[in-house]
Amino acid sequence: MRIALFVTCLADTLFPDVGRAVVTVLERLGHEVVFPASQTCCGQAHTNTGYGPMALPLVRNHVEAFEDCDVVVGPSGSCVGSVRHQHAGIARAAGDEALARRADAVASRTFELSELLVDQLGVTDVGAVFPHRVTYHPTCHSLRLLRVDDKPLQLLRAVEGIDLVELPRADECCGFGGTFAVKNADTSSAMLADKMRHVRATGAEYVTAGDASCLMHIGGGLSRSRAGVRTLHLAEILASTGDRAGVAP
Repeated sequence: MRIALFVTCLADTLFPDVGRAVVTVLERLGHEVVFPASQTCCGQAHTNTGYGPMALPLVRNHVEAFEDCDVVVGPSGSCVGSVRHQHAGIARAAGDEALARRADAVASRTFELSELLVDQLGVTDVGAVFPHRVTYHPTCHSLRLLRVDDKPLQLLRAVEGIDLVELPRADECCGFGGTFAVKNADTSSAMLADKMRHVRATGAEYVTAGDASCLMHIGGGLSRSRAGVRTLHLAEILASTGDRAGVAP
């Protein structure tokens, strides 16, 4: 299958290994990965903070970048959630019904990584090897907006050598929420403290998730507290073949 990578801003600028890991996993499974070079931000940051009209040019650009692709994958429940649940609405609010229909079409072919692997490709074992103790944080948008359920866990359970431990109160938000962490810093910090306490209680070496943004927030807290727990995106664990024990958080 020919699959287009929607890399997302955060992965592209701060965590490029996440995008590379997605390519590694899909190519290992025999698929061709293409990268539409004209892609930019999906506009979620604008929309979530009440600037929907300013997101309209970004929605149009996203549609034009991906509308010729049969299947699109993104390593982010948050950004895929924006494409699927915000783009057409932004176009309709602006009175552009033609763009809304095109956005709906792109959204119907866009999947978060675990959705693509489990639901569309019918794969749970991607041939990964990761001999470490790992706990999984289900991010809010992947859990509540995309409803990926246990698909990431199905993939993690099939990883050879992994010691997967349950995260207490896993469905609680980490406190990031994009600009929420900036506008409500005290509340965000309190939520992060709870999340870190639960992560430490697992005794895990790594905490993983399907969104680099949440891992950035959790990883920053863990690093500052010298917890000795690293963060690693789900794609990076699935791309591992057992020789990446020294992967940096």
